[in-house]
Amino acid sequence: MAKYYICLDIGGTKVLGVIFNSKREIVYRVKKKTKASGDDSQNIENTIISLVEQLISEYKISIKDVAAIAAGAPGVINIEKGIVLFSPNLPWRNYEIKKAIEKKFKVPFFIGNDVNVGVYGEWKYGAAKGLTQVVGLFVGTGMGAGLIVDGKLFTGHLDKGAECGHMVLDPEGPKCNCGQRGCLEAFSSKQGISDYIRTQAGRGRSTSMAMAVEKGVFKSKALKA
Repeated sequence: MAKYYICLDIGGTKVLGVIFNSKREIVYRVKKKTKASGDDSQNIENTIISLVEQLISEYKISIKDVAAIAAGAPGVINIEKGIVLFSPNLPWRNYEIKKAIEKKFKVPFFIGNDVNVGVYGEWKYGAAKGLTQVVGLFVGTGMGAGLIVDGKLFTGHLDKGAECGHMVLDPEGPKCNCGQRGCLEAFSSKQGISDYIRTQAGRGRSTSMAMAVEKGVFKSKALKA
């Protein structure tokens, strides 16, 4: 009888995979780097498949022991059909990831917006358990928010109800991966901050962050580039 669940955090620079047992305990984890650039959507899919196979192999279970695979990914996602309609930090446009993963592993696959599923998890089992109003802000390669309103996950049209990362703050600001200029994400995400520091350093401007990088306080490769 299947008793394990595989969960994936799909990001612009990495994919993190974990195995949960029936008690919702993490029993194994693996992380792989990704190269989400251009239109190489197959590369991300191959990384996901490789990671799932590695999880199963290293934890010494069979795919028959896995009840389902679930994932969170950045962007606009049709959760019923398992299609990533658009992702600013992944080369996916109308990408039928559910069909691809279920064809490969023959187990149910579910995918949702990464911030929505993250906030839901914290509300259901973590730091926000028992609360009826929750705001979660997630900052990484991109930036997004999730909302629990009156004890329910608020998603809005096409799951974009809390997509604060792509609110335009300055129409003449830095270009965002979504194609717009001056999005909050372009200013305040990890990548946005790194880009800003590189730009200012290139102009000869000294910053405390740049000096900290030179002294080895920060290990970010993006900041050192």
